[in-house]
Amino acid sequence: MDIERVNDTTIKFFITYKDIESRGFERDEIWYNRERGEELFFEMMNEANNRDDFELDGPLWIQVHAMDRGLEILVTRGQVTDGGMKLDVPDWQDKHALAEGVASDSDNGSELLDQDESIHEPLELMIGFRDFEDLIDLSHSFLEVDLDNRLFHFEGHYYLHIVFDDERYTEDEQDNMLSHILEYGFESDITVHRVGEYGKSIIDEAALETLRQQFSQRS
Repeated sequence: MDIERVNDTTIKFFITYKDIESRGFERDEIWYNRERGEELFFEMMNEANNRDDFELDGPLWIQVHAMDRGLEILVTRGQVTDGGMKLDVPDWQDKHALAEGVASDSDNGSELLDQDESIHEPLELMIGFRDFEDLIDLSHSFLEVDLDNRLFHFEGHYYLHIVFDDERYTEDEQDNMLSHILEYGFESDITVHRVGEYGKSIIDEAALETLRQQFSQRS
């Protein structure tokens, strides 16, 4: 996937259909299954945030162009002011359509999303491990049992999928836990959809607690 910053409030994606499918999505379902389409979109936005510090805050204007090889997606971040919402509209966008809030036709769709709900999406990470023993060591040193975590095996590596509950843990607590985990593994761009589709699920829930109970720590 290619990510290009247009200006301070606008970012452009290009993702091929092959890349979409490699992430565990069907080409047609992103159009007809709203939940799956939003799942793909927020996965892309999280990558943009990690690479280019483009944060999900406030309303977003989204314009999607279907092309032969894939999708071009333009995202403009709005600003909420006392007088309402303000958008820094690039020349290529239809200002009248923006004023109406939603515009679409057969070749492209645009939608204005209020991110008040989506900005509270929990933080999800995929942590890779080069050695299974590193996972065992982590399980004995990391004793947080309320963390949602699952274990997969894919292309010769073990991957731990972790979901942080932002209602339970503060941002600082999440950062501290992540720093601890990354002492044993590495953060991966691979998605849980891909390893779930093409890899093997080893432990479906409470992976670290299960490993801690089943394996002794190496000396």
